[in-house]
Amino acid sequence: MKKFILLMLIGVFSVALQAQDGINWMSLEEAVAAQKKEPRKIMMDVYTNWCGPCKLLDKRTFANKDVAKYVNDNFYAVKFNAEGDKSLTYKDKEFTNPGYDPAKKNKRNSSHQFASYLQVRGYPSIVFFDENADLITPLTGFLTPQQLELYLKLFVDDKHKEIKSREAFQKYQSQFVAEFKG
Repeated sequence: MKKFILLMLIGVFSVALQAQDGINWMSLEEAVAAQKKEPRKIMMDVYTNWCGPCKLLDKRTFANKDVAKYVNDNFYAVKFNAEGDKSLTYKDKEFTNPGYDPAKKNKRNSSHQFASYLQVRGYPSIVFFDENADLITPLTGFLTPQQLELYLKLFVDDKHKEIKSREAFQKYQSQFVAEFKG
């Protein structure tokens, strides 16, 4: 019996430790409020329930310990369902999904007004905002931990402000050395 209890406790603690290793997700409103106390950029995962690459991004990239630590240390991380029914307020404007159909909760559904506002063209998309919650850019598609690292560091260090051409970005990309483990 003591062994069983010990095994149960070990299981509970290992699950708790794994949960701590993940990204600390919050709502956009929570992230904007947190920016007022401690300015940081926002990284928003724009996903849908039916999107396979979105699930891969969660499983392979956002679950990566290096990614999670870097994001938690440098960004406020937001999850946003681009076809969901939750309303949100951004820059004093309310965004909703008036065409949302509850019967299609896990299928293709109506696009949320905020996804359109962000100019999200596909899923998954990772959208970056500056310390004032102003849009920097959306990135569309699945990214590996190393591919995401390039952009995380580009934005956190404001190097994106120095890049004025495709050639300048290609130079930055070719000189970038990824440190995140796969």
